[in-house]
Amino acid sequence: MLNPLKTLKFPLPLLRRTLTLSFSSQPPTTAHHCDDLINAAGRSGDFSAVRRLLTNRWRDGFFNTKFTFNFITSDLNALEETLQTLKYLEKGFAKKGAYDSLIARLSKLDRTRHALRVAQIMVSENVGANAMSFNPILNYVSRKNTDEAVRVLEMMRGMKVLPDVTSYNYVLTAYCCDGKIEEAVRVVDEMDENGIVYDSRTYDALVLGACKAKRVDGGLMLLRRMVDEGISTLYSTHIHVINALLKMGFYGQAVEFVLIYAGRDKALDHECFGVLARRLISLKRFDEAKLVLEEMRSRGLEIGGKLAEAIQIWDGNSGTK
Repeated sequence: MLNPLKTLKFPLPLLRRTLTLSFSSQPPTTAHHCDDLINAAGRSGDFSAVRRLLTNRWRDGFFNTKFTFNFITSDLNALEETLQTLKYLEKGFAKKGAYDSLIARLSKLDRTRHALRVAQIMVSENVGANAMSFNPILNYVSRKNTDEAVRVLEMMRGMKVLPDVTSYNYVLTAYCCDGKIEEAVRVVDEMDENGIVYDSRTYDALVLGACKAKRVDGGLMLLRRMVDEGISTLYSTHIHVINALLKMGFYGQAVEFVLIYAGRDKALDHECFGVLARRLISLKRFDEAKLVLEEMRSRGLEIGGKLAEAIQIWDGNSGTK
């Protein structure tokens, strides 16, 4: 049977453009659908459709997402056209949201210089750049080069954009992961000077830093402060303390720590008891591991995988005695 596409006399790029225009005229039903339409238009080079879709999605109640500009790839061929498109959007949520999503996309592509350029355009055009606009850059930069992340903070201040708690948390966590306590203290001092209120991730970073410095007592004091002030703790905050105690050889204290905080949050109990039991088994501290598993069983916590196998082995061995 003859392929009907082969009978068409106009060029294939024109065919793609025609199909894209037809596709982009369909009314979006979800934010994901909006992204699909924008990416189809962007890949085909139809930036008038990109502009229309970016404007209309807000009127239809669909926010931009981290997938909105997926048509921009690492070679950045479409970046200049995209910037020209955003320039002519009406000021407001649609324009700011588009710029923010573009920055997030460039940051994910590890194109920090280009992401900062877009942020600078936002500032110069008074589009509403704020800490949220810069945070994707800080997120990716701080994972590789904390000093560069600090320079991004300095750039923000130079452009009269105030960092928020999330901005500082990225830098603080990076310093604490590297065990650079003095640098972390300077970040905390700056947060205090600027009246930044700590959140759960701030404390998580500080506990991690204390544990990295083998000051588990300091980490425990921070945890106690969180409890006293009613600040919810991340699971990872407890895991930092568990790992530090085990690394220092304080096996009994690690078990005691988990028991002290048990009974407040079943999901947290499941995480902490499970992590502790697995780590104790890997360290061949079987007596402590048995105690932890018995606690899990008595508290009705789910025990699966290798931990369940360990219990079966130990129960079997007990039955043969």
